[in-house]
Amino acid sequence: MLYFSRGSKDDRITPDEVRRILKETFDKMGPRKRVLAIPPDFTRFNSYAGQITEMVNDYFGDRLTDVMPALGTHAPMTPEQVKTMFGRVPAGKFRVHDWRNDVVTVGEVPSEYVHKVSEGRLDYVWPAQVNKLLLDPSFDLILSIGQVVPHEVIGMANYTKNLFVGVGGSEGINKSHFIGATYGMERIMGRASSPVRDVMEYARQHFIKDLPIVFILTVMAKNPATDAMDVKGLFIGDDFECFQKAADLSLETNFIMVEKEIKKCVVYLDPEEFKSTWLGNKAVYRTRMALADNAELIVLAPALKEFGEDKTIDGLIRKYGYKGTPHTLKCTAENKDLQDNLGASAHLIHGSSEGRFTITYCPGPLVTREEIEGVGFKYGDLAEMTKRYPPESLKDGWNTMPDGEEIYYISNPALGLWAYPDRFKD
Repeated sequence: MLYFSRGSKDDRITPDEVRRILKETFDKMGPRKRVLAIPPDFTRFNSYAGQITEMVNDYFGDRLTDVMPALGTHAPMTPEQVKTMFGRVPAGKFRVHDWRNDVVTVGEVPSEYVHKVSEGRLDYVWPAQVNKLLLDPSFDLILSIGQVVPHEVIGMANYTKNLFVGVGGSEGINKSHFIGATYGMERIMGRASSPVRDVMEYARQHFIKDLPIVFILTVMAKNPATDAMDVKGLFIGDDFECFQKAADLSLETNFIMVEKEIKKCVVYLDPEEFKSTWLGNKAVYRTRMALADNAELIVLAPALKEFGEDKTIDGLIRKYGYKGTPHTLKCTAENKDLQDNLGASAHLIHGSSEGRFTITYCPGPLVTREEIEGVGFKYGDLAEMTKRYPPESLKDGWNTMPDGEEIYYISNPALGLWAYPDRFKD
């Protein structure tokens, strides 16, 4: 059922309107005794999910008993991040998702189905895993909250990904990421339907259809006049129709089609949001379809401190590096540590340029040249690069430097997907 649908590229839904829409929607749903909210974590700070969770708390009060940020494999939020993102929501309501230990397998997607949607690339069973808290029968409403935006693993972020990955389990996350990586990232990004989405939609329809889940989905875009994030769309429902409408608007709003291939791209990673290449490689994922052959991608990463946010994943990235699909698949076939962590294998594929363009990472003082070069990237001096390409002086899009050099600048790679028409084929 679609409870509410509004949005367009030119729309701007104000906070007061969002609050009114939520109240009217919840009123129509009828009384609820115990509510669980599943918003994204701090890595999706710009999703407006924090403000919506505050409004949910204001409406339900003590009936909103639990808030579980959809961490996936990310590090738990700090108390400061919780306060910054969720404001008035009491700290005592927050629960930490443990993707390795606190999950239940609610069903298995057959290997025959995985083989079909992956076009024969894989034929394993996919376990549909969620945090055990979702199965508590005392919840009569589970609100999955978040932003729909182009995504490298599944095509478009959120909806069932918020459940089966955000509060999912190790095996399910690893295997879903590997499906996307072997199918081909550039065939997936920006598309509502993909093999990974198909597998998760199968799981939703077969294994969790009786859970009282309602999705609250936003579509966001930066306002060039104020530099703030505007709510362009708000969609509330309990099935694929809700997600499809949000995905259609996101494709129109968040997909940036460049008029010519980019030869030099400079991407800035906000220190509050990006501290690992696991997240920071959105600079690679989201730009690759816009980059020319032999292009140079420069990533300004002042807060970089690690590669993976999980110690095991961090170690695997350091061991095997971002060295292309053939190398990663060979290492996966030959090494049990990668076989047990297919999400890491997928990430290594996603983060490689496949030799088509260069990737220069410019970290702050917490990561050395040897570490950057050890995983297969080129190293750039942050002070030197920020002096040449000062983020505070650049505008998103094309810039001509004082010496005449032309670059394309992106202030936050998480907010969109960039492509050149010849590289993006329906």
